[in-house]
Amino acid sequence: MSKKPDLKVDIGGLELQNPVMTASGTFGYAREFEQFVDLNRLGGIIVKGLSLNPTKGNPPPRIVESPCGMLNAIGLENVGLEAFVAEKLPFLKGLTPPVIANIYGTLEEEYMQLAARIDAVEAIAAIEVNISCPNVKTGGMLFGVDPTAAFRVVRGVRDQTTKPLIVKLSPNVTDITEIALAAQEAGADCLSLINTITAMVVDIETRRPRLANITGGLSGPAIKPLAVRMVWQVCRVAKVPVIGIGGIMNAEDALEFLIVGASAVQIGTANFINPRVTTDVIDGIETFLAERNIESISDIIGTLETG
Repeated sequence: MSKKPDLKVDIGGLELQNPVMTASGTFGYAREFEQFVDLNRLGGIIVKGLSLNPTKGNPPPRIVESPCGMLNAIGLENVGLEAFVAEKLPFLKGLTPPVIANIYGTLEEEYMQLAARIDAVEAIAAIEVNISCPNVKTGGMLFGVDPTAAFRVVRGVRDQTTKPLIVKLSPNVTDITEIALAAQEAGADCLSLINTITAMVVDIETRRPRLANITGGLSGPAIKPLAVRMVWQVCRVAKVPVIGIGGIMNAEDALEFLIVGASAVQIGTANFINPRVTTDVIDGIETFLAERNIESISDIIGTLETG
C-alpha cells in the first residue's frame, strides 16, 4: 500500500483521528502520561470521572491484583468540576485529541447540573455518562442496572447539553442490550462498554477482604472475552456507534472489538502495565491494515463472520 491506512472514525458526531481512546480513571488528566506517550497521537482523551464537588474516594487498600487483572475500589476520587476546569483543562486544551468529560452522580439532578455546566465549556468536546453509580433515592440501586432509571438519567443529561453524549454501560446486568436500547432511546449518541465487573478477593491468612470496600471493579485481560461478547450483542441491536472497553492489552485485542462492531476502543488497565500502550495499539492497528492492503479502518469494523 502506497499510503497509510485511514484510521479516522466517527463516534456520534465526534470525529477522531484514530479509534484509540483512554478509559476514564486510568489515565488521570493526561498530563501524568506526557513523558511516556505522545498525547497528540491519541484518538481521544477521557479524563478521570468528574463529580460536582471534590470527592476523596474510599479508604485504602483500594487496589489489589488478581489473576489476569486487578480490582479497584477507588471510589471515584476526583478534584471536582470547578478545579478541573481551572487547573486541569488548560493543559488539555493545548492537545490535538478531543477532551471528553466522564461524569457521575448519586442523584439525577447532579448529572443534570454537571451536564449543564460542561455544556458551556467549549474545550470539552463530549460527555461520557457513567451510569454504574448508586442512586441514593432508590436505596443505592445502580442507575445502570434498570432500563427505566438509565433512561431517566440519560434523558436528563440530554436535555442539558448539545455536546455528543456517550453512555458508559455496566456489565453487571442480566441483559445489557436492554440498558443499551434505553440509553439510545433517551438520546445517547454513542455507547461505551463495558465498565468493570463487581468482584472480590480474600486474604486467606487474615480471612478478610483484600479491599477496604470489600468488593471492587474487576478489569484487565480477565474480562476481555466477556466484554467482546457484550459489545457484539449491543452492536447487533444499537443504531448508534459503540466503543469497546475491557482488557485491551495490544492491537490484536483492539481489533477484536472493532471486528465485532465497535467503532472505537478505550484502553484502561493496560496503561498501568505499559504507559505507552495506547500508541503501541495505534501503530499495531495501522500495521495490521497496511500488511493486508486495507485502506480504511472502516473496512474492518463490523466484519465478523458467524455463518
